[in-house]
Amino acid sequence: MSMKIKICIPTERIQNPIISETIVETGILLNIMVANIDSTYGELIADVKDSRFARIKKALESRGAIVAILDRPIHRDEEECVECGACISVCPMNVYSFDETWSLCVDEKKCIQCGMCIKMCPHGALKLGE
Repeated sequence: MSMKIKICIPTERIQNPIISETIVETGILLNIMVANIDSTYGELIADVKDSRFARIKKALESRGAIVAILDRPIHRDEEECVECGACISVCPMNVYSFDETWSLCVDEKKCIQCGMCIKMCPHGALKLGE
């Protein structure tokens, strides 16, 4: 099994090749799903095998990165959601779908926290998880 992790690289470490160094040191491959990096801050969503998480986390944190498991990358407020399907049309990972009764289904494991669904939701029923 694999899990999604969020890696935050603070300003003082952004110029260092933290991800590359970690991969070379550990020999563990990371599948980077989303990366938002500029000259002041870096944030990545990556996929890593469960059995290798502790080693990756230790190596990244030793370089100043902040690492967290994304248990619930997206949260849907079921009281606000009207199941209009707007999220389905914009999600690049097919997180959202309708079942046979036309109820909205959410497969959180696929979510890469791109935020497209949040922007599209007319009722504000979706929020990024932590």
